[in-house]
Amino acid sequence: MALKINADECTSCGACEFECPNGAITLSGDTYAITAAKCTECDGDAPKCQAVCPAEAIVKA
Repeated sequence: MALKINADECTSCGACEFECPNGAITLSGDTYAITAAKCTECDGDAPKCQAVCPAEAIVKA
């Protein structure tokens, strides 16, 4: 299962994009989006993107 970014909460700060080890996060319009096929939720570790999101916009899909 992949994570997703709640577009209503995303502030487009970009912190998550640089933290993702899989390159699963990209800018899509005005907010960031996670490509589900690339997201591994950091293979059992705490998701790095979720840890750095100041808006807590990254949630389980």
